[in-house]
Amino acid sequence: MLPTPEIPLLPESVYEPAEDSYLLLDCMELCISGLQERKYPIVCEIGSGSGIVSTFLKANVFPKGLFFATDLNPNACEAVIATYNANCSQQKFNTFDVLQMSLTLSIRPNVVDVLVFNPPYVPAEVVPDVPTTRDHYTWLDLALLGGEDGMEVTWIVLLNLEKILSRDGVAYILFCARNNPDKVEELMKQRGWSVRVIEKRKAGWEVLSVLEFKRS
Repeated sequence: MLPTPEIPLLPESVYEPAEDSYLLLDCMELCISGLQERKYPIVCEIGSGSGIVSTFLKANVFPKGLFFATDLNPNACEAVIATYNANCSQQKFNTFDVLQMSLTLSIRPNVVDVLVFNPPYVPAEVVPDVPTTRDHYTWLDLALLGGEDGMEVTWIVLLNLEKILSRDGVAYILFCARNNPDKVEELMKQRGWSVRVIEKRKAGWEVLSVLEFKRS
């Protein structure tokens, strides 16, 4: 089992690693042999939160990869840097950038080789507005609440995968059962994507799964 990154003390406005975070780490480890065929990939994590996933990938899977960890929350961006420095500061290939931004739609098209996304997947009436101050409690809501079916933000990414991913790029996206991942899989296959479930796991009262998306 690959080591889990050490997480420095996080501010209250940043999502603490939980079952969904650790499920993503386990899925990356399950896929490691295929992933490591990519020697110098461009790796992007959307909504990186504490930075545990990007740091895990940089430390254990893609030490020579070029990383972009993105988050709207400025406090999360600082947390990602702290987590990276606590675990990877001695790496020879220091190609790790943190960007305060929404999703990846403003990044140059078709360059991301590996995309990882733990979205705000909890169903809610609306997706919260972006706070105007750093210490606002809504930052944490923004990391959790995904609007109707918990899929409002996730669909933006799914419908833009063909613009985000490189020709042989791959995306790993986390879903809860209330997101209807079986329906998502069917619809994305109809749009020309190869989809498979990497892992499904019960976490308390919720069932979480990580799906892999590639061009057919």
